[in-house]
Amino acid sequence: MSPNDPASAALDPLHPVSEAEIERLVHTFYGRVRQDPLIGPIFNEKIADWDAHLEKLCAFWSSVVLRTGRYDGRPMRPHLMMPLQGAHFDRWLDLFEATAADVLSRPAADLFVDRARRIADSFEMGIATTRGQIKAPRHVRRGALPS
Repeated sequence: MSPNDPASAALDPLHPVSEAEIERLVHTFYGRVRQDPLIGPIFNEKIADWDAHLEKLCAFWSSVVLRTGRYDGRPMRPHLMMPLQGAHFDRWLDLFEATAADVLSRPAADLFVDRARRIADSFEMGIATTRGQIKAPRHVRRGALPS
C-alpha cells in the first residue's frame, strides 16, 4: 500500500481496518458464497467445517490487509483441486465487491477489492498454468497502482 494508492487515501496506513471489520466481511461474504447457485456448490462440497475455514479466512485477510502474519498456509493448493473456471472467479469477485461495499467504508472496500482482484488473477493464472493453459490477468484494472 503506497501513499499514492487511491484505495488507501482515507485510511490509517498502520490500521486500515479492524479485525472485527475483517471478520464481518469474511462471514457475510462466505454466507453469500454458500448460498450462491454457481459457486456455492463447489465450496460447500469441499469445505466440511465452515467455522474452522472462516477462522482461517479471517487470518488470511488479516495477513493480506493488516500484514499481521496470522495466516500460515498455501492458499493456492486447495483451489487447484476445485473445478474452477473464469466464470467462477467472476462471480466470486462480483459477490466480494458487493459485500465489501455493503459492510465496509468506501476506502476500506476499495482496498479489499483491489487485493481480491489481484488474488483472483493470481489464482486463475496459477490454476490455468497447472492445467497447461496460459491466462493473462483479467481482474486488476489497467493503470492500477501496484502496492
